[in-house]
Amino acid sequence: MNLIQSGRMKNWCKLAVVTGMMGVFFSCEKGLENNSYGNLSGDNFFKTARDAKAATDAMYTGMVEGSSYSAGWGAANGSFTAQAAQTTDEMVCNWDDGGNWVRLNMLNFTPDFTIVTDHYSKLMKFISQITVNISRVQPIDMDATLKARYIGEMKALRAYYSQILYLYYGPVPVRLDPALINDQSAPPIPRPSKEEMVNMIIKDFTEAIAVLPDKFEKEDYGRFSKAACYTSLLKLYMQEKRWADAIAAGEIVKGMGFSLISDYADNFDQNAKTGNSEIILPLVCSSSGDPYTNMWLAHALPGDYYDSTGITLTAWGGYRMPWKTYDKFDKKDNRLRVLLQTYPTGKDASGQLIYVDARARGDKGAVPVKYGPDPTKADATNSSINYTIFRYADVELLLAEAINEQNGAPNSEAYTLLNEVHQRAGLTPFIAGSMNQAQFRTAIQNERLFELWGEGVRRDDLIRWGLYISRAKADGSTFANDDKILYPIPRSVVNQSNGVIKQNHGYN
Repeated sequence: MNLIQSGRMKNWCKLAVVTGMMGVFFSCEKGLENNSYGNLSGDNFFKTARDAKAATDAMYTGMVEGSSYSAGWGAANGSFTAQAAQTTDEMVCNWDDGGNWVRLNMLNFTPDFTIVTDHYSKLMKFISQITVNISRVQPIDMDATLKARYIGEMKALRAYYSQILYLYYGPVPVRLDPALINDQSAPPIPRPSKEEMVNMIIKDFTEAIAVLPDKFEKEDYGRFSKAACYTSLLKLYMQEKRWADAIAAGEIVKGMGFSLISDYADNFDQNAKTGNSEIILPLVCSSSGDPYTNMWLAHALPGDYYDSTGITLTAWGGYRMPWKTYDKFDKKDNRLRVLLQTYPTGKDASGQLIYVDARARGDKGAVPVKYGPDPTKADATNSSINYTIFRYADVELLLAEAINEQNGAPNSEAYTLLNEVHQRAGLTPFIAGSMNQAQFRTAIQNERLFELWGEGVRRDDLIRWGLYISRAKADGSTFANDDKILYPIPRSVVNQSNGVIKQNHGYN
């Protein structure tokens, strides 16, 4: 079963993580007994291979932090995607929701700003649940290879969620003893060192890699594979500036048979529904919203947008790419097909499309329609178009960047990697040997913007390049300082620990 794709959940039970509890509940579909499982106890759960699979599947809901669209890999302001865009030069928002969007863009964070602190609380619960689940799956009498795979998937997810927390908050106190997770008398544990946190993440990924397949396909498409583990490790090494380790991880992914597809936009429409040679890890979505849905277009489309193919689309008119960012694109860049200065608003009497120029009208920026409309027309708001979490173009650009930083200059491989992405966009290739280290770094920085906007990487990129704070200052922020590179830990976490868990600098 693939719980990532709700259309394939027939005849399987669905697990949902109950926020704030360490229990999970079954709700079975037609044709199965409707059993309700309470707390995770050895007496009534974790007896069969089916239970092990269901427990593993449930942990994937951490990809949206237990919500369908508002957090994790969703589209709302509590999501990784929106925050990577709205806290950088990638996006601004038309809405005035009490100033939350402006606060994101200006890096005006506090320990009570739940939009940026909730990741901590939500992902910590999944990490703890994974630790418990692993301990309960281990004694099940089942196929040893399959059991190892499920445990490997859960370790990969634990590492991935821990990595997100590390990038947002710095080292966080992850408890790995399942016997203590539900022990209310267990004392709080202090934050680890950066080295300890990084090593914990690497250990989980390394153990997962040993038992996972290179890729998952067909009914298992969307699960955490060996390639996804190496991609996540590559990203971790890049943030730590461990260039040699990043190169090693990137080269492994490069050797796994991935390649760029010919049409950039097909990574973000119905053509990618079941995968392609470029996508390493998707979040497989459903128009029913069960368990995940894609609501990017609803957040981005202006209210007068007209779909020429006749699909009815919800259009809240929120997200825009600022014109000064949009203007960095070469006008011949074919990636502008999904980033619109002009867009259709209807048809005239002769049936010809009518277009409006958003810039001429005074809009804040271009319309970011990266994720295409859902041709199933099943729902105007909820789309079954997959979110792209990891893809090979990202790996190529990170590997090229790491080579340039490690060697002090780009080599022929670095140029090839950059040019594969650049040329697919219809642009003239860079000439090998034409750039020094600094010039190549700038070319990579630009290409990553042009290629990966809206894919949740811009915040990490700007932090790695030392540009995160300066961007906010350039846009007029009076709140931006080096403390804002990390989000604050929730005030409640610090208070409940009686000060054992220390707040990030600048937020006391």
